[in-house]
Amino acid sequence: HKVKTVGGCELSLKADGGKVTVTDENGNVANVTIADVEQSNGVIHVIDKVLLPKM
Repeated sequence: HKVKTVGGCELSLKADGGKVTVTDENGNVANVTIADVEQSNGVIHVIDKVLLPKM
């Protein structure tokens, strides 16, 4: 699945056997390490890398 960020970047999400990865526009891949952390204003999914916008 492809999603747009608030800043206008595009991220690709992939689920495979319970493992979820997020790929940025530069091809950097992060793994979701903690999913569905509910907060008062939304939900957080923790990833193991910093993803940056395309420069």
